[in-house]
Amino acid sequence: MEDFELYGNIDLAQNFIDSVKSGRFLFSFVISYTETSEIPGITFAGADKDSIQYTPPADAEYLHYGYCKTIDKIPMTPDGKPTPGILTKTALESASISHLTINAGSKITPQLPFIESGLPFGKNISTQDAMTDTIVSHAVEYGQILGRSLASLTDCLMIGECIPGGTTTALALLKALDYDAKVSSSIPDNPVELKNQIVTSALERVDSQHPYSIVAKIGDPMIPFVSGMLSSASSVSKVMLAGGTQMAAVLAFASKIGFNEENTAIGTTSYITNDKTANFKELVHDIADIPIISVDPGMKNSKFSGLKAFSEGFAKEGVGAGGSIISSMLKTGNNSENFLNLVEKEYQRLFT
Repeated sequence: MEDFELYGNIDLAQNFIDSVKSGRFLFSFVISYTETSEIPGITFAGADKDSIQYTPPADAEYLHYGYCKTIDKIPMTPDGKPTPGILTKTALESASISHLTINAGSKITPQLPFIESGLPFGKNISTQDAMTDTIVSHAVEYGQILGRSLASLTDCLMIGECIPGGTTTALALLKALDYDAKVSSSIPDNPVELKNQIVTSALERVDSQHPYSIVAKIGDPMIPFVSGMLSSASSVSKVMLAGGTQMAAVLAFASKIGFNEENTAIGTTSYITNDKTANFKELVHDIADIPIISVDPGMKNSKFSGLKAFSEGFAKEGVGAGGSIISSMLKTGNNSENFLNLVEKEYQRLFT
């Protein structure tokens, strides 16, 4: 399809697309939290420091109801740019793809039916360990149980996430595992120096080469949980990791616990694969022989500045947007022009 770019192992990418396009898709949305997001200037996932913690549950509620219950409006930046969840919701609804929410350490509980993992939120990695080794084991184990169950219900399990500040914990884990990572950001002016400062101080506490111990010190609960889901689900069905930088960290951790590469792909937006401040394509290639499927959501052609902002470097990806759009296009045959029309309708519903 002309709206997709394929990177990495192109044959695998084509096989992946061919094998899922006539099948059933299921979107699992994992919400989590790291107190690292409270460092000033690190994220735009919320209007201010206090509202950041509401972003994950509010995104889940918006996908489910079309409005939020824990906060008044859908999550947006201080100047009113909407959550990438608007792309996800439009994609899932236009293709009638079912979804469910999983709480893997969100600070605030969403007001809707969800699957509870019992994980606590992650601590601020610039000052202390994110969690204990025991919590990491619990995360992996629960992820594996859930991944196996969900994969048995579908031909392609998509996994998306929302964890404000998650690109910083992802960067820390990737560096600790010796990958030369440059990661994306939810803002056009990526706060690279600030992130590197935080990561450098966090890495000083790493005193073991064991992946569980590393992620416990400098990661977040989403990483081991989604890695567990991937490791078991990929032995049962196709799995599309729907996301950017954070999914590269998941891949890096999952490659330590094992997963089926032939059944795995990353689905993301062209805003991530074209991001000059990051090295996403090279990074994924260094970690595992899995394909990246990238979609241009076409937001640069929108008549609304709030939607156009996605193509100008705001939010770029999140709430599984890229993977959801790819799955929706595969299922419906829609292209980015059709998709843009649908997103604009949803935008008008929300803001008029």
